[in-house]
Amino acid sequence: MKGIILAGGLGSRLRPLTLVTNKHLLPVYDRPMIYYPIQCLLNAGIDEILVVTGGEHAGDFLKLLKNGKQLGVRHLEYAYQEGEGGIADALKLAEEFADGGKICVILGDNIIEGNIRKAAADFFTQRTGAKVILKEVPDPQRFGVVEFDGEPAKGKIKRIIEKPKDPPSNMAVTGIYFYDPDCFKVCKELKPSGRGELEITDVNNYYLQRGDLTADVLEGWWTDAGTFESLYRATKYVAESGANLLDLTGPRPGMFGTQARG
Repeated sequence: MKGIILAGGLGSRLRPLTLVTNKHLLPVYDRPMIYYPIQCLLNAGIDEILVVTGGEHAGDFLKLLKNGKQLGVRHLEYAYQEGEGGIADALKLAEEFADGGKICVILGDNIIEGNIRKAAADFFTQRTGAKVILKEVPDPQRFGVVEFDGEPAKGKIKRIIEKPKDPPSNMAVTGIYFYDPDCFKVCKELKPSGRGELEITDVNNYYLQRGDLTADVLEGWWTDAGTFESLYRATKYVAESGANLLDLTGPRPGMFGTQARG
């Protein structure tokens, strides 16, 4: 299975910081934000990675990551997204890289305490479909939110609603997704939402209606880092987790090589 990190967008909620760099290159504690989704994939045993980025600072990813070998990435590629067409629009650029196989997609500003190794292993044996990773959050209106058919603890997913004003639950879809190759066909057929974007929630609802969407609840903390509040929260979480989360000695050759591979 290959991994795709979506690291485009203008990062408008983090201006003026993002006037001079891409959001995903901003520091979270002692290293660039992009290092964390890379680590997430490597910890799941995924070491073929595509970074999808865009904007005028896209070249800085190459300066930082190079070919990925110093981070433990076996194969690293880049793709450039023009404009801001949404997550599903960015995902379309990964079709050739995926080469007909299953993929794990992670948004570049997602940081987790634990790992997704078990979810990746379960999806590897899932014949078709998709898998989403869920987490209970205090501010679900910022995310895609799950509406359950019955009590959340026992009910099945009825639908996923993108950034609802009146969330039906506190269970959000994190920015970590697993898809079979059909996702690219779905992305090509999507119509822009009211925000003018191709929504990844529509992709997830497609699989839900098809009957082969599975879900896992993430253990440990999770946060995005796309606002000043969540960027601060991510830095605080990482700093307080210390060596239990990462080897926080700064970037160096093999810094991810000591992490367990699934």
